[in-house]
Amino acid sequence: MTTPAQKWAEDTEQALLDAALPLVPAHGWTRRTVALAGKALGMSEGETGLLLPHGPTDLAALLSRRHDARALASLGDPHNLKIRERIRRAVEARLDAAAQDEAVLARWMGFLALPLQAPLASRLAWETAEHLWRWAGDEATDENHYTKRAILAGIVTGALAIQVSSGRGEALSFVDRRIEDVMRFEKWKATTRLRPSEWATSLAQSLGRARYGNESPP
Repeated sequence: MTTPAQKWAEDTEQALLDAALPLVPAHGWTRRTVALAGKALGMSEGETGLLLPHGPTDLAALLSRRHDARALASLGDPHNLKIRERIRRAVEARLDAAAQDEAVLARWMGFLALPLQAPLASRLAWETAEHLWRWAGDEATDENHYTKRAILAGIVTGALAIQVSSGRGEALSFVDRRIEDVMRFEKWKATTRLRPSEWATSLAQSLGRARYGNESPP
């Protein structure tokens, strides 16, 4: 159950994000943007720092999670859709959610592309994939759980980058191609009945034979 203090913190974080987004084109994804957003809400530097102790890093996470929530709110019941259609619709909804903040999207992605932000970027992409797979009805708890989320995280991240650089149409074409690749892999995996770890072992053995001939590698 959310306490009044938690509710205030969540609402104020969203208000800070709302105040910060119009400032990003001029000031970038920076601590200055965070400070100016807090000032616009009448908050002291200490109050702003209490809610966003990591400044623009916290702000970047808030925006990603807002896009996740926005996408999920726009999606209906998936049960009448095939799995391919579910994933396509989920990714499309996520792209559309991000597009509503198009003015800041390139700066946001540029910030997350910094080497220092790699752990955060990976975590946020994983969160997005988790939300979308759960909506699609996936409840896998074995190795497939991780494989599916890693693949979908890559699809969403790539599609967002293409949408920013080349537009929605190109992004959706990329999504369709990647989903087709995933479907082919899933069909092959079901036919061979290999677990992901077994597939990796098989691949390693094949590479070893290609390099060392029929003998086992040293």
